[in-house]
Amino acid sequence: MVVVSPPSEVETRRPARGRVGNLLGRLLLVLLLLAVVAGGAWALSRFDRRSPQFADPPFPVPFQQVEPGSQAPEQGGQVPTSQQPQASPAQQSAGVEPLEAWARQMAEKTDIPVRALRAYAMADLLMRAQSPACRISWATLAGIGRVESHHGTIGGLRLGEDGRPSDPIIGIPLDGRPGVKAIPDSDGGTLDGDTQWDRAVGPMQFIPTTWARYAVRANGDGNSPDPQNIDDAALAAARYLCSGNRDLATGEGWWAAVLTYNQSVEYGQNVFSGADAYARASTP
Repeated sequence: MVVVSPPSEVETRRPARGRVGNLLGRLLLVLLLLAVVAGGAWALSRFDRRSPQFADPPFPVPFQQVEPGSQAPEQGGQVPTSQQPQASPAQQSAGVEPLEAWARQMAEKTDIPVRALRAYAMADLLMRAQSPACRISWATLAGIGRVESHHGTIGGLRLGEDGRPSDPIIGIPLDGRPGVKAIPDSDGGTLDGDTQWDRAVGPMQFIPTTWARYAVRANGDGNSPDPQNIDDAALAAARYLCSGNRDLATGEGWWAAVLTYNQSVEYGQNVFSGADAYARASTP
């Protein structure tokens, strides 16, 4: 705040013209001070906590050059069921379910969207009940989601509360170009809109033939499974990885599963790196 003092007795005796000039000078000084204050406030606003200079750094995922089959990533903390008191007292008083509370806490630690974490966690819980010997973890699903579409947010997309990205995620044509397998269209373009070549679709990047085999509606509402829906895609990915009686808590089983998703060793190492980092972040 700028305070303007009243004119002194000496100043009041000056001719009117002098008083006017003096007042104009004071007015200019006030305007100048206001401009400086406003400029300082503007400068501070540019460097508040929301600006990149003061923003929290992104969750680090160090690349691990793990030998295929040698080990599995950490499993991480167990996903809570509705019976486990994982919510804080404040969250409990607000009616937040344990799974939702867990997802919010993990989102703060890992930068994974809450909506994606809920999908990975529900797939973990469902597979734990249906195929307990598989021992797949939410962290492995998150590792795949990170590599395939950055958890449904690739290219600035956002996951809606309905589990779908703000725009459909559709990969490049699998047309046999260098480094790309040739897979002719198998579904008449139903899922990917391409009647010549298949494309990987959705947050977990399923090709139509694999989707047709492992797709399931995660919420059981009777509607058709949707590869763009993160819940359906995460559960289908879990079913795919668990096929063949694999134990994903072992190095051999984990690598066999992930390399069926993509046969690249570097791909597997990227998934391993993300899964292991997420799992470690979930444990004290």
